[in-house]
Amino acid sequence: MSGINRKVATALVAGAVALGTVLGAGMTSAVAAEWSDTSIGYRYGTKFREPFNNEDISKSIIDLQHVSGYKYGVNFFNVDFLMSDSNDPGANSTGAQEAYLVYRNTVDLAKVTGGDYKFGIVRDIGGTFGFDWNTKNDVGYSSKKRMLVIGPTVMMDVPGFLNVSVLALWESNAPVGITSRYDYDTHAMLDLAWGIPIGSSPFRFQGYFDVIAPKGKDEFGGDTKTEIHFDGAIMLDVGRIAGGPKDMFKVGLEYEYWENKFGNDHNGPAGDGAFAKTPMIRAEYHF
Repeated sequence: MSGINRKVATALVAGAVALGTVLGAGMTSAVAAEWSDTSIGYRYGTKFREPFNNEDISKSIIDLQHVSGYKYGVNFFNVDFLMSDSNDPGANSTGAQEAYLVYRNTVDLAKVTGGDYKFGIVRDIGGTFGFDWNTKNDVGYSSKKRMLVIGPTVMMDVPGFLNVSVLALWESNAPVGITSRYDYDTHAMLDLAWGIPIGSSPFRFQGYFDVIAPKGKDEFGGDTKTEIHFDGAIMLDVGRIAGGPKDMFKVGLEYEYWENKFGNDHNGPAGDGAFAKTPMIRAEYHF
């Protein structure tokens, strides 16, 4: 990793820890955590793609994640720090750097009302709200995404968890070449998120699957397309097979399938760069 990348990564990690501390302190008085899981992870792949760029891109990604249960539901916070090679050039370095933050709060209706909404394979119903935020310093687009999300969630009765949500999205961006922030049409997303143990083995299948409806015209007047985004990983709990602490250190393989990335038509001007099929290696340390 270059000196610039190390400095950027260090600064981003410090910022994320500070943000997480502020969020945690602010929420403690309102919703005391009943359980929590915090992790730092690393993943790496060589087949990433970006719209309007047909080169394969290598990326190192550091993530900081926190999940916690409280009286009425579950909080989820994740920030990815993405560092590209020279095939995705940055404004002030060899490769671009990006920070992408996701926050979701899923409210459990049974916990709120004290009722029982279990039926069939459904454990409970509720609602999810939150936001996405990103910034990237690439020379071609330089994304500054802001997005709010809200919608109903169905929680399936499976080992671990499987949540199915239909969310309304309010998204805007302010890339290079746009004089003011651009708002896309309000659009919908079908979102599946899961973390399911594989029987009694030390393996776990985790990930998400999103189908995102077109969001009208993009900021340059082009039509957007339905976006399909799958990211799944099979993770091995190293402690369970090595005699160490369980659920602390995990390694595995991950695969990302992203068609019409960010709503760009991969059969149009955005080209093959808007269709990524990316295998990765992944490691997580939980504390």
